[in-house]
Amino acid sequence: MRAHWPAVPPVRSGPALDESQNLTRPEKTLTTVLLLRMSDHLHLLGPAELRLLIRNEDSRITTTSGLANGYQQANVVILPKHLANDFEVFCRSNPAPLPLLYCSQPGETSCPLLAKDADIRTDISQYRVYQDGVLVKSVSSLQNYSDSLRTISQKQSVPSDEWSDMVCFYLGCSFGFEGSLKKAGVVVRNVEQGRNVSMYKTAVPCIRAGVFSCPLVVSMRPVPSTMLDAAVQVTHLNPQAHGAPVHIGDAAFLGIQDLSRPDYGDQVELQSGDVPVFWACGVTAIEAIVSSKPSLAFSHSPGCMFLTDVQDSSLVFHTPDSKKSQATSVTPELTPLCFQISQNPLLYSLASQRAVAKIRQLDAIIGEDPGLRGIKALFIQDELLRSCLALSHSSSVAITTGFPTHYMHSPPDETDGPPGAIAMATMMLALGKQVTMITDRRALLMNQAIIDEAVRTGVLKSTIPLVIFEESVPNSALHFLCHHGDPTKPRYDHLVAIERSGRAEDGNYYNMRGVNIKHLVDPIDDLFLAAKNIPGITTTGIGDGGNELGMGKVKEKVKKLMPKGDLIACDVPADYAITAGVSNWGGYAVACGLYLLNTCPAHQRYRKKGLGVDHQTPTELQDWTANLPSVDKEESILSTLVRFGIRSGKTAHLAMEVDGLTFHPTHSDIITRLLEVTLGSAK
Repeated sequence: MRAHWPAVPPVRSGPALDESQNLTRPEKTLTTVLLLRMSDHLHLLGPAELRLLIRNEDSRITTTSGLANGYQQANVVILPKHLANDFEVFCRSNPAPLPLLYCSQPGETSCPLLAKDADIRTDISQYRVYQDGVLVKSVSSLQNYSDSLRTISQKQSVPSDEWSDMVCFYLGCSFGFEGSLKKAGVVVRNVEQGRNVSMYKTAVPCIRAGVFSCPLVVSMRPVPSTMLDAAVQVTHLNPQAHGAPVHIGDAAFLGIQDLSRPDYGDQVELQSGDVPVFWACGVTAIEAIVSSKPSLAFSHSPGCMFLTDVQDSSLVFHTPDSKKSQATSVTPELTPLCFQISQNPLLYSLASQRAVAKIRQLDAIIGEDPGLRGIKALFIQDELLRSCLALSHSSSVAITTGFPTHYMHSPPDETDGPPGAIAMATMMLALGKQVTMITDRRALLMNQAIIDEAVRTGVLKSTIPLVIFEESVPNSALHFLCHHGDPTKPRYDHLVAIERSGRAEDGNYYNMRGVNIKHLVDPIDDLFLAAKNIPGITTTGIGDGGNELGMGKVKEKVKKLMPKGDLIACDVPADYAITAGVSNWGGYAVACGLYLLNTCPAHQRYRKKGLGVDHQTPTELQDWTANLPSVDKEESILSTLVRFGIRSGKTAHLAMEVDGLTFHPTHSDIITRLLEVTLGSAK
């Protein structure tokens, strides 16, 4: 099953109601209205009672946030019927911001499947009126708007049968899940502060449909960092109210420059320990009106929603083919979990419980230690998972490898590193990322030949740029990593080192025997050090001994637990330190982890901000599968390395082995098991 619910299919109801017809609901008495107005506890009233107060223009109801807890609320857009089909497709194409609850017949003022005895012309506290996409006024009722409709329609060539030409779209609203958030113990800051929720136009374009195109609008609620999983999981269960968040962290990722200046609603202040959490917002529909410029349109005023009688916990939707309610089950293992993947800028990501469990299985497999190095002592929980999540969000990745441990041989390099680097690179290419390889000057020609052979034999999807880094001038690393040396314009958003010689505390580079090989190593470590001060560049190190670039994150453990650790331990940390029995295995696991995330609907929905489909096409899936590591491909690339004279790290054998372990059965077995987990055949 998919990890979140699809957008609710709209319902087209029975015969249209002319505005002159009597409503079927019983008229409420003046006494009832007066009694309701005497209530000092609006938040205790049900949606029907609140609609009655709104219909009688109760001045206390300025926003519906915090009201009718436990019930769905709806954004409302009213358009001429000749635009209805385009707008319905627009909603289907952008399901997170525009979850379509109900679509009326032309002229229909009720919505019986959402609310009993309702009249859309009177039951919203404030409406907006648009002409040619321009907001011309706000009104408290559309009941007496027929004269205006007639005047405008005659002037602008809209059919002149007044309200009977208008189609109402009811779209889910995030106010509908605020009650569930409270029940889960998540403080709702906008309600706590007595304010409307903050809403912002983003730089993220919605998917166009017909005449409708506009930027995505999001609502923001500050959530304590300790409650993020609860907020994600509660709202995931309510796709009718926009579902799980589409972004968690720094607003700049969405093109929002200043949280204190919302485009709609009120500023909601973050408290200490809060994280800004963004949900897709139905006000996107108002932006669609503005951009498409229909001759006449109406909407709710942001924050003034239509209150339905549908409970937000019912998990029920309606289909066009049946007016009977149909329950949809939710699979717990598809529920998303939340992980922080960057501190500067702040960024969290989502992945389903199923994908997370599988990546943790990958981590356990690569953590096996047949070489008896004691590598398990360096393990950090979920480094592989967080690195894969960060890489999934990346667009331009630089990979470096190369450990010249065999200083007495030419070439001095070992067979661990390049196969894992190429396995990661080909999966990233298949996912549409830009990939660059960084190497030492001494190994430039050899590595270019290896890349060419990998492309020729189908191990690498396509050729990739191969570059060198040498510290020739001040700020060389900054200029290498960023366009014109500008830290706001990085060339790469992720650096990955796999089995790459790492600089020790004394400035030298040591192999596991404690031999200094500095004369064979270019200062690529400086790129990782510089990246620490460049917002937006994340780093990953993959190693199997503690002397590899990036393993500075576990330096103290290396010093204490690994042979010659005090001497050889790498001093340069990475954001994520992936440890493996053999470093190549870490590269294979990263490739498999990226595949799992890109086939995870919860993760893909989050990456795509809830726009478009959250699953891959058959062609994409076939391509991604073909670019996973395989026994045949990894045997092929190892054979290529041996032909180039590259030796096994531990034994210096010029043979089909890595770190003293023969390809068959050790490495081939690890690859097979990784694929079984990734492709689903493992229990």
